[in-house]
Amino acid sequence: MMTPIKVKDVKDIEKINQIVSNYTYDIWIHGKSGMADAKSILGMYVLKLDEPLTLVVPDNVNPKKLFKELEEFIHFPAQEG
Repeated sequence: MMTPIKVKDVKDIEKINQIVSNYTYDIWIHGKSGMADAKSILGMYVLKLDEPLTLVVPDNVNPKKLFKELEEFIHFPAQEG
């Protein structure tokens, strides 16, 4: 499942990383500049924050709790899946 997110600064990166690190499944952030494991703080620093970013989670998990925790970063309403 994919949902657009908005990351403004380094504090946002750190907060997202802290939240996603509590989940056992893979969580990625994709952008035009590449993709990063959201659990890797160094990987996330490689992303350009001025481009559209997408949070990607496996289709076989229920991301409702994750999306609730990340709601301040969700750029558009997430669709349940």
